[in-house]
Amino acid sequence: MECREYCGACCIAASISSSIPGMPDGKPAGVRCIHLLDDYKCALFGNPLRPKVCTDFEPEPEFCGNSREEAMRILSSLDPV
Repeated sequence: MECREYCGACCIAASISSSIPGMPDGKPAGVRCIHLLDDYKCALFGNPLRPKVCTDFEPEPEFCGNSREEAMRILSSLDPV
């Protein structure tokens, strides 16, 4: 599965506990990553500074659902705030 255009749910809904450039304490669930661009692509994609948790994430129907809204609901439910 390819990432859905204009989605970015994984960059908003999920928490990231590791340090991210510009976000040394990581990112809480529900907070938009500062590297998420206006077109919902990652500005760190392909950059070695991108956190391992992000590079390891693979889009799958189980997590991404059938729409951006569904992906937000699924991913939010996996990471309680």
